[in-house]
Parts: sequence; C-alpha cells; structure tokens
Amino acid sequence: MTPPEAPTLTYAFAVCRGGALTALTALPGLDTGASVRTLTAGPLTAVVQNVPAAGFGEEALRRRLSDRDELERCARAHHTVITAASALAPTVPLPLATLYLDDDRAREALGERETSLLTALDRIAGRAEWGVKVYAPAGPPPPAPEAAPEAAPANGPASGRAYLDRVRTRQRSREQHHTLTLRAAERVDSAVRSLAVAARRLRPHGVEVTGKHRTQVLNAAYLLDLGRERELHAALASLRRDETDLQIELSGPWAPYSFADGGIADGGLTGGGTAAERRTSGRTPS
Repeated sequence: MTPPEAPTLTYAFAVCRGGALTALTALPGLDTGASVRTLTAGPLTAVVQNVPAAGFGEEALRRRLSDRDELERCARAHHTVITAASALAPTVPLPLATLYLDDDRAREALGERETSLLTALDRIAGRAEWGVKVYAPAGPPPPAPEAAPEAAPANGPASGRAYLDRVRTRQRSREQHHTLTLRAAERVDSAVRSLAVAARRLRPHGVEVTGKHRTQVLNAAYLLDLGRERELHAALASLRRDETDLQIELSGPWAPYSFADGGIADGGLTGGGTAAERRTSGRTPS
C-alpha cells in the first residue's frame, strides 16, 4: 500500500505576467525536493513551490526565521527565484515566507489583489531597480577633554572663555561639514532622479552596517527604463569627479522590490494565507 503523501503548503515567490517561465522549473527554490512551478490566477501567473507543512507551518517557520543562517539561506533562495523570473517577464516580488494552505487559497489571494498587481506590473514592465548609496567620511571626533574652566589657573575666566570658544568652533565646523555633505548628497539624488521614472528614499544604514569610519548620507532606489544604464554610469562618473569628498556606490540592476508592492505593503496579501504569511513581511536585502 502506498503511504499517503505528506501535507504541503504553497510557497509563493513572485507574481508575473507574460513571458516564457518554463525555465524556472530547473531552479531548486527552497530545496525542498519539489520543483519551482507556475500557478495561473486569471491574468496573473504566480511562481510557487510546494513546501512541507511540517517544515513551514507557523511554529516551524518561526524557528526557521529565528535562525540567522537559515534565514539567510531562505532569503537568498527566495531572491534567486525572483531574479530569474524578472529576467523573463515583468515580476512583482512577494515578501519572504508568503505561504498559502494550497493553490486555491493562493489564487483567491491573488484575485483579491488583481487590480493592484496588474497596476504594479504595468509600472515596472521594461524597467529595473538600481540602488545608490552615498557615504561621507565620519566627522572629526568630539573635542578631547581639556581642563574645565573652573580648573583653570589664575587667569581662569580667560582660559574658560577660550575653551568654550574652541568647543563652539568645533561644533560649528561639524555642523557646516554635515550641511555641505547633505547638500552634496542631494545633488547626487537629483542627478539620478532626472534619469528615473520613480525614486524612493530609504532609511540610511547606521554604523553597525557602514562602520565607524564613514556615514551614510543617502540610501535610495531608482526605477529606470531598460537601456539607460550607460547614462546612469556616466552621470555617476561625473558626480564622483565633482563630489570628491563623497563615496558613491551603485548596485543593480535588481528586480523592482521598491516599486512593485502591488498593494502588499499596505496590509499584505489576504484571503486564505497562513498566519505566518500575514505576519511575515520584508524584502530580500540588495
């Protein structure tokens, strides 16, 4: 007697429209033993994979995503499938760990967001996302402790005033340096925006990511028409020559994570997904 198959869930990576997506079946996806496949939902095509319910149920998923190594593995696999799909057709990336009880629940959820997903697909068709990060050298360290005014010698009042003047001068210098740096970052942003059809400013990374030797003053994503890469590279080359105090980094092209929420960002896909799907959101880091 053949043993019953273990129950599975439907894991969704992305939503596409058009394109020959059969090549995606060769991808390992989350490496669960099941093939990556497509699922038709009206005018939309979801890129999905069957995953074991025992390993991706609510409690198991919580443990999986709490493990840093496992989280990174899943995020990379998720991103790999999205990147492959976006090379074949306009693609809306779905958040990591978007899970449904079965294909019917997935179709139902996509149907509820059909209009917003189609709008997102129209917006990103023929376009790609590029990331620009701008860094400035970390400002001068705070003034070293000096003799406090009350600890000054006989001419203490004059020494105290001199000390305070030095502190104020250093503070003004830091503020002026920061202001000039922000203005330079705005010039970078304006130049790249002039080439883009859409742009988003993201929260700058802190020192835990950038390191103490530099400060991130711009973290932005830009949606550009395919074919404008040469203009983008030329613009940044010119900016690097002009803004010599800044470090300008370009990444991409990426699947349009920042511009293809398809209504997901304002509450998530609904209509039969698991609790993990409603709770877990976010996108793979670029």
